Formats: sequence, C-alpha cells, structure tokens
Amino acid sequence: MIEWLDSAISTHSIIWLFLAAFMLHDFEEIICLEPWFQKHYDSILPKVPESFRSLIDYASQVKAPQFAIAVCTEFVFFIPSTWLAADYGYYPLFLGINAVMILHVFMHLGQSIYVRKLTPGVLTGAGILLPYSLYLYYRLLTENMVEWKDIFISAPFGLVLIPVVLLGHKLGEKLIANVRE
Repeated sequence: MIEWLDSAISTHSIIWLFLAAFMLHDFEEIICLEPWFQKHYDSILPKVPESFRSLIDYASQVKAPQFAIAVCTEFVFFIPSTWLAADYGYYPLFLGINAVMILHVFMHLGQSIYVRKLTPGVLTGAGILLPYSLYLYYRLLTENMVEWKDIFISAPFGLVLIPVVLLGHKLGEKLIANVRE
C-alpha cells in the first residue's frame, strides 16, 4: 500500500492535501460539537476537574457558525504556510502546524478516554489527521526534503497557531451572536 501511494501521489500533492485533511476533521467538529454538548454536557461536567470547567462551559456555548468562523480563520492562515512548503520548500511553519495537529489528535483521544465517550473530532483525528501527518513526515523524510532535526526544530513554529485560534474564536463571537437557549 505504501509503495502504491508513494508512486501514485507526488509529495507536492501530499503537502497540499493537508488542507483537505484539516477541513474534513474540522467539518466533523463543526457539525458535531454543538449537538454533542447539548446531549452530553450534564453527564461529562462532573467528570471534568474544576480547573477545566470554565473551558467546558465556554465550549458548550459555542455555536456551529461561530466555530466555523474560527476554522475559516485557521484555514486562511494554513493556505500560505502550505503554499510556502509545497512550492518553495520552506517547511518550518508547515511542519510546526502539523506537529500541533498530531498533538490535537492525541488531545481528542485523551478527551474521549477521559469522559468515556466519543468526542467531536476523535474519529477524523484518528482516521484522517494522524495517518495523513505520519505519512507526510514519512514522505518528507524518505525523499530527503527534511531531516528529523528539521521536524523537531520546527515544532515550536506551531505555537503561532495559538493567537490564530484565539483570534478566530473572538471573530466568531463578534460576528455571530451567541443566544443562550
């Protein structure tokens, strides 16, 4: 299977497929987050440590259109970082973003294990994002486009996502009214 993928898909295409993998994952989150909290909020809240309850309260109030604006903000940011990697071989930001995506998958897995329920994003995280990221790293490494040290050195570049995510959520709050039901 790996040999077939290696011969069938260019590395250039693999890099650009990041945007598709990201969006498929985030579609799951956009579609599932709001109804999931409506159904499970009362049962998960007692399981959540006190220090995280304000985060759960915030997340439970986010409406799908607000979350979609945050995702759109990230997507707009990902386009130039993907372009720089695919067309110019500038990988630090792209590798850092992918490192954060791998951590994001394990966050979803941890959440699901902790609350003993499938959480929004866990299926596409484990089924799409993680295999994509691992295959991306495999291709970049085996084609000598990057080395392991590049991956480790680039990981902190993913921290630039923090203000992007915060900005996206703030835009979502400002542009879409949050009406409590």
